[in-house]
Amino acid sequence: MERIAELAALITRHAPESGMIGTAVQRLSLIRANRPTEPVPSVYEASLCLIAQGSKRVSIGDHSLVYDASRYLLVSVDLPLVGHVIDASSAEPYLCCKIDLDQAALADLIIATSGHLSRPADLPALAVYPGDPDLVDAACRLVKLLDQPENIPTLAPLIEREILYRLLTGPHGPMLRHMAVANSHLNQVSRAIAKIRGGFHERLRIDDIAAAAGMSPSSLHEHFKTVTRMTPLEYQKQLRLQEARRLMLAEGASAGTAGFAVGYDSPSQFSREYRRLFGAPPRRDIERLQMATDYMAVI
Repeated sequence: MERIAELAALITRHAPESGMIGTAVQRLSLIRANRPTEPVPSVYEASLCLIAQGSKRVSIGDHSLVYDASRYLLVSVDLPLVGHVIDASSAEPYLCCKIDLDQAALADLIIATSGHLSRPADLPALAVYPGDPDLVDAACRLVKLLDQPENIPTLAPLIEREILYRLLTGPHGPMLRHMAVANSHLNQVSRAIAKIRGGFHERLRIDDIAAAAGMSPSSLHEHFKTVTRMTPLEYQKQLRLQEARRLMLAEGASAGTAGFAVGYDSPSQFSREYRRLFGAPPRRDIERLQMATDYMAVI
């Protein structure tokens, strides 16, 4: 608990306002919310999320998880999730540090440790685990580097490597090891996700996605849905709608312009699918978000 309190103090100092901020440590982000937030769909990249104060719920399909200072979240592949802070106040804000997983460093560490590659036994790509004091200690040292920017280039990679080692030797180690194996289903789905994300505004061709993943179309459909709880087409649709939302909110684009920019030819189809995902038509949704000052805290 002492280290969690220290992590909370560090995040409070470096993230004084609500929102998610990038830091001078490349893969480290800090998140703060001064009140509970509305559910917001967003793609979570492969990452470790450590909450120092408050709690949050994340959902994919009909599957939901809640995590807090006693439990951390591990996302093994890029997943479209719906997240919202459920416990936060101005006196005790939600405080979290997010550490993106360096895939190259992870693969290098797996080779270096040369551990036995056991079958993943249906370990989930999205999971919550009991708090680990060693992970919290390493996270504190990583955030502390923000006070010593001259040490970041040398020490940040070492601390990140330690964090990856802790994850590899924890209960989720088999899943992370299989993620790095070229012919594993998790790795293949990860390649399919990268292909979709790289051209989400284009017409989706399943054969092209399957080829990039090194799978047959039928195998891609089966394993993609097992990992993400949605089909490749549904995944692409979420990416398109989330990007359209960002264009309208951050760049002031109209609904028609945003829909066309992400690949929609029909304004009515765009509006219909947007409302189905976000619960309101584009204009009303954006007006609501502009009034919600803590919106950026949950993406």
